Amino acid sequence: MDNNEFAIAIMAAGKGTRLKSKHPKVLHEIGGRALLLHVIAAAKSLVPADHIYCIIGHEADRVRATVASTGVQFVLQEQQLGTGHALQMLKADFALTGAPIPEHLLVLSGDVPLIRPETLRAIRDLHLAEHAAMTILTAVPSNPTGYGRVLRRTPNGPEVTAIVEQKSLTPDQLSATENLSEINSGIYCFNTHTLFSKLDALSTNNAHGEFYLTDVAAMLVADGQRVVALKADHVDEVLGANTIAEMMHLDSAMRRATARRLMASGVTIYRPETCVIDPTVTVEPDTIIEPFVQLLGETHIGADCRIRSYSVLQDTTLGNNVTIRNGCITDASTIADGAILGPYAHLRPESHIGEDARLGNFVETKKITMGKGSKANHLTYLGNATIGAGTNIGAGTITCNYDGVHKYPTTIGDNVFIGSDSSLVAPITIESDSYVAAGSCITEDVPSGALALARSRQTNKPGWVAAKKATKDQSIKGH
Repeated sequence: MDNNEFAIAIMAAGKGTRLKSKHPKVLHEIGGRALLLHVIAAAKSLVPADHIYCIIGHEADRVRATVASTGVQFVLQEQQLGTGHALQMLKADFALTGAPIPEHLLVLSGDVPLIRPETLRAIRDLHLAEHAAMTILTAVPSNPTGYGRVLRRTPNGPEVTAIVEQKSLTPDQLSATENLSEINSGIYCFNTHTLFSKLDALSTNNAHGEFYLTDVAAMLVADGQRVVALKADHVDEVLGANTIAEMMHLDSAMRRATARRLMASGVTIYRPETCVIDPTVTVEPDTIIEPFVQLLGETHIGADCRIRSYSVLQDTTLGNNVTIRNGCITDASTIADGAILGPYAHLRPESHIGEDARLGNFVETKKITMGKGSKANHLTYLGNATIGAGTNIGAGTITCNYDGVHKYPTTIGDNVFIGSDSSLVAPITIESDSYVAAGSCITEDVPSGALALARSRQTNKPGWVAAKKATKDQSIKGH
């Protein structure tokens, strides 16, 4: 259908009191990003960003700042007086701006992050096929207690006669559990003009003194208009998060689904329940992920890699046949084919490690490019550096790139040998095929093929220890 006929409203104004948190509910994170961002991503699979209206209220500026880059539009609900009131604010916004009212409106909750694009397409398609005034997404949880129930005209038919809140169910209805386990998810699709015509008739005559969008269903049924329901395939995708425990249940469900998807594509994950893998991560077949690994953000891993236990990779790209040994941490870095890291290497942002290069235990890098086959195997810091191919960086070497005010570059050519415990004081260039002697403090450029030696001459004093002891013994006898 024409996207201009369809828009999506996301309710994101609530405080989330039961979370016991100072942060807005929809900005709490699962799967590595805010709840609201998950919902927006699903919504954008159906309509362009400018057809998505986020209805914000509590901490509105923070919510707006967090998701502004998605390109969605915002509607302010300064007072949070219920779901019906949120749609009243959307209606008022259309009137104020003069924007064309879409023919159909899909209403989502900003705290229901597992909703799938496939399900949104299904509810849209049923709504259109049934020529419905309202379509309700439902689910059947193992325990429906506390949820509003959806009553269908016939058990297998799509038409709905009512949405009944838990506290309003009669004893006879409660006993008919086989027919009253289908819950209202709070996700709806409406004919927009029909919905807007009913909003002003909503009442706050209820326990919470709020305008309930569920009341629209009864109004439409009373008018003889068509209200239908679609049952979600998976109950988790319609569950919200009202407590931290519930949020972590959703996080676990999302990560389990991610692990299953990766394993189905040929990735081996030992003990997947111990791993933290964001849904945005991609991994090619035949890679092995050991227990207690974290793969976060926009991390992309090639084929035939091995990620060993306790490593954390954030926004990192790995080529093929890369080995990440135990306990490595990488952030916003790239590692080319055949490279080996760790154990306990730390790659800070903008570290680019070339093919077959090696970074060993307790090596830290930041903003460097390391060439093919180069290595720094032990206890080294490399920052703001460009390192050629086939170069060896000895243990304890550091690039002294910061003078307290500015950072300066170090350039090291191909086939260079840097001896252990060397300090390379930037800005400096060490040309190809040169050597730096161990223990040197290099402050000047080193030409190609040269040996740089910058340390004090060693002096040995024979007999010094015996003389020192004799002096000490005389001192003790004198006392």
